[in-house]
Amino acid sequence: MVMAARKRPAAAVLGAGHATTTQGSPTRCKRSRVNNIRSSWEDGSAEPPDTTELLREAGFLEACDRNPYVVGFEGLVRDPDNGAYGLVMEYVAAPTLHEFLWNRRRGGGPPLPESTVRAIMWKLFTGAKKMHDRHVVHRDIKPANILIGQEGELVKICDFGLAISLSELPPYNQAGTAFYLAPELLGKEDYDALVYTWSLGCVMAEMLTGKTLFLGDDDDDDDDDDTNNEIIQLWSIFRLLGTPDDRTWPEFTSLPHTAKALRLLPPGHKENKLRDLFPQEKLSDEGFQVLQGLLTYNPDKRLTAAAALKHRWFAAPRRAPAAAKVDALSFLVKKAPRIKFIPPAMPQKNLLKIPVAVWNAAQQV
Repeated sequence: MVMAARKRPAAAVLGAGHATTTQGSPTRCKRSRVNNIRSSWEDGSAEPPDTTELLREAGFLEACDRNPYVVGFEGLVRDPDNGAYGLVMEYVAAPTLHEFLWNRRRGGGPPLPESTVRAIMWKLFTGAKKMHDRHVVHRDIKPANILIGQEGELVKICDFGLAISLSELPPYNQAGTAFYLAPELLGKEDYDALVYTWSLGCVMAEMLTGKTLFLGDDDDDDDDDDTNNEIIQLWSIFRLLGTPDDRTWPEFTSLPHTAKALRLLPPGHKENKLRDLFPQEKLSDEGFQVLQGLLTYNPDKRLTAAAALKHRWFAAPRRAPAAAKVDALSFLVKKAPRIKFIPPAMPQKNLLKIPVAVWNAAQQV
């Protein structure tokens, strides 16, 4: 449905492999975590990833160091055979939220209760706020890029391959997964950081229903028809939330696909049906206020992670883990990405094996 903006490298994981799947989720970025960087790259070729792009992602992961709700970064490992680098990530023995919800639905289980969704969203908002405090915008937040375990106690955002820095000025390339893209992303290149909270709103809705909220076109095979797919995606948003106007969102008419998307709807379609999908018995008034704030058309009026954390939906006292307490001055310290050889902790068959001679030589550089 949408094209990858660039090649994505595989990531090396200490201990075991962790696959990320995206059933029914067309995306600009598909990637697997593998336990051996000699495995083939994402496009099935034996070509190594672009080192510059890999170092860029490593820099974003390094910037998010000590964020308890972002997957940990251990450094870079290098294949002694071909010199290719791979990311070494914290091993998280947990499925993605996408897999978790899909398995729950397949097993006949009900959607997650509001209390569980609230606990997970608090962690996601906290993780996102800390990311943006460090000027990092993920751009591809979706269930497939969130690891969840221990009944929702463990929540980690992963895969920063499409991230950007707030210090970078537009235009930006389009990036992310269509179903979770804010409407201003569909065809425009001058969006801002608030695209991420729309994605969080889509994730919140999916946890409450077990289904993707804005399922425009799930055909991921026609890469030559991106424009039509973006029109359908915009239509699916308008169909549920009603169409905005120049008063509610002044930039509405500047979207390149607005006119064509509106032709697919009945004339004067203004009604917002979001509350019909999330009645009181499914989502409290406070919870709906958060969801509605995230899924607000106008980015200038959209709920931020910082504002969401202060909402009365999270009024119950909660204590952040000790790992979340980071000295504010540490944000000002610029650290170079960790580039190092990482030998196996123990001789296991599936771990990357770096010859002792190569390891010793690297330590003397």
